[in-house]
Amino acid sequence: MSLARREFLKAAAAVAATPYFFSSQKSLAAQAAASPAERPLVGAIGLGGRGSSVAAQASKFGDVVAVCDVDTKRLEAAKAKKEFGAGKSEAFVDYRKLLDRKDIDVVTIGTTDHWHTKIALDAMRAGKDVYCEKPLTLTIDEGKILSKAVKETGRVFQVGTQQRSENNNQFLIAAALCRQGRIGKINRVTCAIGGVKPSGKLKKETPPPELNWDMWLGQAPMVDYIKQRAHYEFRWWYEYSGGKMTDWGAHHVDIAQWALGMDDTGPTSFEVIAAEHAVPFAKGWPTVDNEYNVALTFHVRCQTADGVEINIRDKATDLGFDNGILFEGDKGKFFVNRGKLTGAPVDDLKANPIDESVLVALRHGKPLGGHMENFFACIKDRGLPASDVASHHRAMTTCHLANIAMRLNRSLKWDPAAEQIVGDDEANSFQKREQRKGYEIV
Repeated sequence: MSLARREFLKAAAAVAATPYFFSSQKSLAAQAAASPAERPLVGAIGLGGRGSSVAAQASKFGDVVAVCDVDTKRLEAAKAKKEFGAGKSEAFVDYRKLLDRKDIDVVTIGTTDHWHTKIALDAMRAGKDVYCEKPLTLTIDEGKILSKAVKETGRVFQVGTQQRSENNNQFLIAAALCRQGRIGKINRVTCAIGGVKPSGKLKKETPPPELNWDMWLGQAPMVDYIKQRAHYEFRWWYEYSGGKMTDWGAHHVDIAQWALGMDDTGPTSFEVIAAEHAVPFAKGWPTVDNEYNVALTFHVRCQTADGVEINIRDKATDLGFDNGILFEGDKGKFFVNRGKLTGAPVDDLKANPIDESVLVALRHGKPLGGHMENFFACIKDRGLPASDVASHHRAMTTCHLANIAMRLNRSLKWDPAAEQIVGDDEANSFQKREQRKGYEIV
């Protein structure tokens, strides 16, 4: 019996009062991290709230020796943190200079969404393993490029969709319930991911001196600075992200497709039931530049080739919830979100627990443990992380297609094998974006 196998059995044996909560045994990755000789050197790129949190998690398994952000206030604040060397880490505004350091083994990427792909590509090509926050891509084409680059470079790449590893393993158990047929043939999945409040008219200003606005924009069009375009609120602009469809869809749609065994495929049709934007659109592009422009409320119905209906909604209060995933089959249904896992199939786990082999298979043979822990274990054995690029690309493709359908206000047909929209050249053109000179993704 392998050591990894024994570790998994230890965790599985620790099931307590509830049938799906596993104890956190000290994993292989945590044991290895305790030895200074085996601790990789880490560079942290993007140091906002989430970026700093991710880098701090990485510091448990490796030594953060370099930090990078285009906002020098954030950069200096991060550099001073104990997790990042308490002032000893090297600081960069330009991530490329961080990647030039040959001694850095791993990078974490917690930048704005529209920078993820380019930095990740450059990092892999510089020989670094990568942990990148979700959503991994701004466009479908970026996902294709990243999937190819992972194969070409052989780098270990974990996407920050931590629901596959954390939250008391509730989403892992949800996926296993579906894979084992516990609710029979699945006919409908509903993902409620929240909406966006309109911003109203926003003020154009001079960029603050600590922010390199040109580099922050990167591939996106050069526009006047608006405070609400940058930092956290970048999520509500199509130029840099995809609204709740990609922000929370990257989590819940990912789990839905994981549970349905769709890691290498996707739905075949997308129907817009409802979509509300605060600004007018012309040929899929917002015509107002000083208000949030992503969908505020929405409902897109997707259909798979084998007849499963996947609904992506801002909320599903008619079904009794406003965030989470409802799986419905011909033999039952259950609900999961970060706070609970409920339904008759869940109650049945007390008498009829999930076979451990299903859980192991869903995590590519890795034992239970946190998401960052899983990443560093894969760095050590060059295995496939819990949230790999190929499967995340497929989940994000679904989210991007839903956004394209809403922006053009029409239904789309998708060929998952060819990765092309069928019979709609204009919609297909949205698979990629025009990029500013000097920031192109190739």
